[in-house]
Amino acid sequence: MSSALTDLCRYPIVQAPMAGGASCPQLVAAVSEAGALGFLAAGYKTADGMYQEVTQVRGLTSRAFGVNLFMPQPGHADAAAVDVYRHQLAGEANWYDTPLGDPDAGRDDGYEAKLAILLDDPVPVVSFTFGCPTRETLDAFARVGTYTVVTVTSAEEALAAQLAGADAVCVQGVEAGGHQGTHRDDPGTDACGTGLLALIAQVREAVQIPMIAAGGLMRGSQIAAVLAAGAQAAQLGTAFLVCPESGAHTLHKQAMTNPLFTRTELTRAFSGRPARGLVNRFMREHGPYAPAAYPEVHHLTSGLRKAAAAAGDPQGMALWAGQGHRLARELPAAQLVEVLTTELRAAAATLALRGAA
Repeated sequence: MSSALTDLCRYPIVQAPMAGGASCPQLVAAVSEAGALGFLAAGYKTADGMYQEVTQVRGLTSRAFGVNLFMPQPGHADAAAVDVYRHQLAGEANWYDTPLGDPDAGRDDGYEAKLAILLDDPVPVVSFTFGCPTRETLDAFARVGTYTVVTVTSAEEALAAQLAGADAVCVQGVEAGGHQGTHRDDPGTDACGTGLLALIAQVREAVQIPMIAAGGLMRGSQIAAVLAAGAQAAQLGTAFLVCPESGAHTLHKQAMTNPLFTRTELTRAFSGRPARGLVNRFMREHGPYAPAAYPEVHHLTSGLRKAAAAAGDPQGMALWAGQGHRLARELPAAQLVEVLTTELRAAAATLALRGAA
């Protein structure tokens, strides 16, 4: 690990920021206390809500942790396409007896207000998803001593992040659960995602800043593989989602290893942006028709997803999951970090022996 990353945590393991509730203060603090790097997800929260969670984490641990921000989305989606999708979802609204949300509820996720809080009262790490901040923003964080990370899905995005002044990039392979952190949402590239190991190699040749690898990682041996490929740390989301400290809904946690859910797919059905989740009824019925309209579709379906969870119906929920979801282990966060670290050391020792042979 680079010295800056080494200073942040004892082990090269990062708990992914999972928007929607999973990355709650209890999980973040437990991960950081165990020697890895916990991450709060500020996405979909108000600026004050984010601040309250930061305060909670500080009350639970003195170790380093991070906060992830969603970048504001440029432009507006095709209103006609969103309206067509709204009509298609009318049956869901009737079924769950809940109104559809307002697609125009906001596009910036309170970005500027969150920046102001994090610059006024700095946290150790801030990462960005769905785009790259300006040089001015990244320089401002550098001045207050915050380490910055930009999520990237291509070598081109990684280079843009380096040129803007990011300290590191989170290299996200197509295997990752939840939203793909592409900087530009292009429907023409929906089926063109790059696997993590190939992406690490491409980014490694394009930039000099450290890489955090993310995408389907569930075992210490996989962490060893991405470190050997050139990453300085590994980011895991689905692996931590099932921990008892996670704020994910119980149905979401159970679905990870439920034989009813056999595979994952990328879909726009729930948010209007490509995101990987367990294939369920909602995804099958609406995924083929969902428009490229984020965050409009997210706002539109938000109430439906909450109503499905309240009704105990995982077939109507966004069950975000990486490709390795069947390998999930329901362990306390600290124990999971310990197990992953033990597996990592064993795999690294095996690699060293093979290299010496």
